[in-house]
Amino acid sequence: MTSMHRGLLMGSLAMALAVTAATAADRATPATTEAMSMLKDAIALQTVEGKNQVPVFARYLADKLESAGFAKSDIEIIPVEQTAALAVHYRGSDATKKPILLSAHMDVVAANPADWTRDPFKLVEENGYLYGRGVADMKSNVIALTQTFMRLKREKFAPSRGMIFVFSGDEETAMASTRELAKRYHDAEFLLNADAGGGTLDEHGKPIVYEIQAAEKSYADFLLTITSAGGHSSEPDPPKNAIYRLAKALEHIASYSFPIQHSEITLASLKAAGAHDKGPLADAMRKFANDPNDTAAAAVIAADPAYVGQVRTTCVATMLNGGHALNALPQRATANINCRIFPGTPIAEVQASLAKVIADPSVTITVQPPPPVESPASPLRSDVVDAVSAMVHTRYPGLEVVPGMSAGATDSMFFRNAGVPSYGVSPDFAKTNDTFAHGLNERTPAANVPWALEYWHGLLMRLSK
Repeated sequence: MTSMHRGLLMGSLAMALAVTAATAADRATPATTEAMSMLKDAIALQTVEGKNQVPVFARYLADKLESAGFAKSDIEIIPVEQTAALAVHYRGSDATKKPILLSAHMDVVAANPADWTRDPFKLVEENGYLYGRGVADMKSNVIALTQTFMRLKREKFAPSRGMIFVFSGDEETAMASTRELAKRYHDAEFLLNADAGGGTLDEHGKPIVYEIQAAEKSYADFLLTITSAGGHSSEPDPPKNAIYRLAKALEHIASYSFPIQHSEITLASLKAAGAHDKGPLADAMRKFANDPNDTAAAAVIAADPAYVGQVRTTCVATMLNGGHALNALPQRATANINCRIFPGTPIAEVQASLAKVIADPSVTITVQPPPPVESPASPLRSDVVDAVSAMVHTRYPGLEVVPGMSAGATDSMFFRNAGVPSYGVSPDFAKTNDTFAHGLNERTPAANVPWALEYWHGLLMRLSK
């Protein structure tokens, strides 16, 4: 580690300690107190698929915004199938300027209380963390954005450029509400997504890098299907057994690795992450960033589940179904293969690769609905980078801010596909794999909440003037 990097980390650590010490005082501010109360209510609303609670949550947010001074005519709850989207206009004074879109999603992944250490639908604070389904993904930022709009309205802030909430209601599932929002609100200057980007902390809690998400991988589900005439289970015929044949196909996929890929965005983010950490993974990041043809470095990165998506397309089995009776040979067996596809790689090319790897023409491979969306990387805008950097540096002076690519899919892809430059600019800082988003005991550092309120307030004021 160079003296420059050591000095940067020491300065960042000092700022981190200062922020931690200030957290108690920050939590006592009216805005933070109100935000924590709203977050408690938000976590209690089970906005999972099938419970019809997203429209209730949207109405809750709308009522809060109305109480802060937003006109009813500037708030629209848009029913979409079994869920809803929320659009809220903060009008700007200059009608010639296109608005800024602010993206977030109100739904969460399902959670079984019996499996959790704590009630997933009750906000709990322990040892510096907030626990509950949605605290990380992503009700904390839904509330922070809403609270920021409320604060700006109460302060009588008059932006030159208008701003519009485009909150979706099924980002974790069909994304139908996102598609509807993108149809309605594609005439925009750019989009800021609270569900992507953000800061990375090392295992000791020191900041490593902040990434602005400027690209993301395409999302596609492929259904593998094998059929057979079946028959009586007392007369087995293993070569024709649909379940056995599907198992072989899945083994081939499990053992296959897609080619190593890179872009300017991924090289920049890996270089920054590797520069401010140490160990074999950090060494590999630096080497790969300097030479993308370094296969040994690529192998080290690809061996880490948190980073494999940065260097290749990934496909993994996520669901399995087969047979129709306990005492009958299976007539049908299916499996879902979920793929996160490197930007620029056609969906059809991945489908063809799966067919080649499986090497069994009796296996049919079909694209699951809804149709996958391919979206190009967004060009970095200096105004966005400068504004985000300025706000990040109020917490961590000198921290490197770089472009990044999300391995997962977000609402941004629909807006990018519609021609709206989109940037993931979440204020959250966390250790890699420390949030348990989508998993058990989801959590986020409690200090992220007061920080998010200040971050969004400063960022929106800078970009909407």
